[in-house]
Amino acid sequence: MREITLSRAVNEAIAEEMRRDPAIFLIGEDVAEAGTPFKVLSGLVEEFGTERIIDTPISEPGFMGMAVGAAMTGSRPIVDLMFGDFIFLVMDQLCNQAAKTHYMSGGKLKVPLVLRTNLGATRRSAAQHSQSLHALVAHIPGLKVALPSSAYEAKGLLKTAIRDDNPVVIFEDKLMYNDKAPVPEEEYLLPFGKAEILRQGKDVTLVGTSSMVQVCRKAADLLAADGISAEVIDPRTIVPLDEDTIVGSAKKTSRAIVVDEGHQNFGVTAEIAARIADKAFYYLDNPVQRMGAMDVPVPFSPALEDLTVPTPEQVAERARRLCRGEI
Repeated sequence: MREITLSRAVNEAIAEEMRRDPAIFLIGEDVAEAGTPFKVLSGLVEEFGTERIIDTPISEPGFMGMAVGAAMTGSRPIVDLMFGDFIFLVMDQLCNQAAKTHYMSGGKLKVPLVLRTNLGATRRSAAQHSQSLHALVAHIPGLKVALPSSAYEAKGLLKTAIRDDNPVVIFEDKLMYNDKAPVPEEEYLLPFGKAEILRQGKDVTLVGTSSMVQVCRKAADLLAADGISAEVIDPRTIVPLDEDTIVGSAKKTSRAIVVDEGHQNFGVTAEIAARIADKAFYYLDNPVQRMGAMDVPVPFSPALEDLTVPTPEQVAERARRLCRGEI
């Protein structure tokens, strides 16, 4: 199987879906001529033209509102939000309009819209361009939230999102755009709400999201050298969340660590850990552990920024202590 970058996987997913369905268009800042700051969309405007790949003014609330209206009236827009940090600017259109329209219309209206954006620190982009804000939208009923962890997940989840009749927010880790992974040339879709067990284990369960999946895989390698068998799970989507797979793994291993790049307080780690504690309490030998980003604005200083996000070594050490009964 060929290996391609996450960036190319996203580009392929959008192109394939736009060829399939003329109702799909893409809108956002610098999406046509510049191909976005990360060059993910390069080449799309040459194939589909400026009527379907639409550059907008720097007005996130404006173009998000346009997309919501277009989705309600028969189109299937993909909104490109340059940085996930800008999601604060579109929260009314996303959370009060797109998320609630189907419910408030008694099922008569739908909003088949995809908001694709990014997350992740350690890119030296400072406090206003380095946040991981997926927990904010996961809190809102009516929205689905996907977190691809590699090029394979990025393409399969995005194609599923584009075909969904509900509003979907998909977060890509901006540090992973050049990371390669095996991706089939033939068409495939990945179902929402179905986690992937990436590595079987019997001593501890590591649940990671987005880039933290790769951190957990590296931590599992470190643990294997110590004779500790770690099971690694990628939820792929946090809304809907595959609770059965995660809880089933925790019951099997009797220990669990949840790792996410969002801030730890009131975040994704808390929700997943709570579900494990609710459903697997009597199977656990130790309390569920959570590892998230430090609850501070992301620093610009590289030395400080690198301290804010969980590393494979930190996850492995937490797992060792968990297995030794020190936690």
